[in-house]
Amino acid sequence: MPEAVRLVLASASAARGALLKAAGLTFDVVPAQIDEEGIRTNILENTAGAEASDIASVLAAEKARVVSVRHPEAIVIGADQVLVLGGKIFAKPASLAEARDHLTMLRGRTHDLVSAVALARNGTVHWQTSAAAGMTMRDFSDEFLGAYIERVGNRVLQCVGCYELEGVGVQLFERIEGDYFTILGIPLLPLLQRLREEEMITA
Repeated sequence: MPEAVRLVLASASAARGALLKAAGLTFDVVPAQIDEEGIRTNILENTAGAEASDIASVLAAEKARVVSVRHPEAIVIGADQVLVLGGKIFAKPASLAEARDHLTMLRGRTHDLVSAVALARNGTVHWQTSAAAGMTMRDFSDEFLGAYIERVGNRVLQCVGCYELEGVGVQLFERIEGDYFTILGIPLLPLLQRLREEEMITA
């Protein structure tokens, strides 16, 4: 990576950071401070036919843009993830009780998990993409659900779907269709390709 150009991840997500680090990227972490709920609500109320991919893309782009204004010399990666089931958009649960409610609604059904990523520099978003995965949860028992939440604890609050696929959360699922990196929160392969095109990493 050219010494004159910094790479910044506009996210505090441990999963996203771990994926980028494992891919060999060197970057700083500067979490974006934006009103995600307000932006999400505005899109749903004012954009006819808005879909999960629209919401994830707007949020990813805004995270990248906001941080790039503060760090204009850097290329900033913004990312976001949205879960949708039957037209209902899910946000991260605010409590363990809400996480239980979410998982109860999701079990035995297939939901879509949409992840978006964007690149910005000097306050301008110049690239973005998104990808989706189909996630089918098995019809697990109430006893399993209770034991799962007790075992994972507050970590379920860090994921929009209340699961950690890289951990015990994989036991929630019957079938998964989609890219593993997308499920963990970032369309990594398209991002790496773009960074190669921008000569941020070796081609």
